[in-house]
Amino acid sequence: MRVIAGAAGGIQLEVPKTGVRPTMDRVKSAIFSSLAEEIIGARVLDLFAGSGALGIEALSRGAASALFVEENTAAVAVIERNLARVKLAGRVRKQDVFAFLRSAQVKQPFRIIFADPPYEKAKSGGEFTALLLENAELAAMLEPSGVFVLEKRPGEKLPAASLWEITRAKKYGATEVLFLQRFRHSERSRGIP
Repeated sequence: MRVIAGAAGGIQLEVPKTGVRPTMDRVKSAIFSSLAEEIIGARVLDLFAGSGALGIEALSRGAASALFVEENTAAVAVIERNLARVKLAGRVRKQDVFAFLRSAQVKQPFRIIFADPPYEKAKSGGEFTALLLENAELAAMLEPSGVFVLEKRPGEKLPAASLWEITRAKKYGATEVLFLQRFRHSERSRGIP
């Protein structure tokens, strides 16, 4: 796995040996092609960060900052080594994603949030996709016009989401990528498209 483009383009990234499912280069390339100029100057949050590949790609392409949240100790060490390897700065937080969402004091919202959760069920027994899409704290961390990029299994059902609207969905083999924006209740209620 490598950084595809930008300041660190072509540099190989280390992948944790267990506990993660890295985003394939072609999926990563498609995600960043869709985000285009949105990435430049963006504050980025990378949840279930794994190797840190998505946040590092964002930094390489001009994001202003990236916060990586990952609970696996070995993966946290890999993210830190990958940041050193590409000579980019990011903050790494070793914490369960849902504990982070409950407790984080975010002074400024993020323009782009990535989430590539495990395909198995969460410790609570629920599906990660549903837990994320129903999480009001997560929605509050995104700028009003920001983008939430969520990777999931193609066959996984989505909850009736009142917090998000899907702006784009694309399947790449065993991965489906959803691009979501915060649902704007007040604008819809006033008849604004």
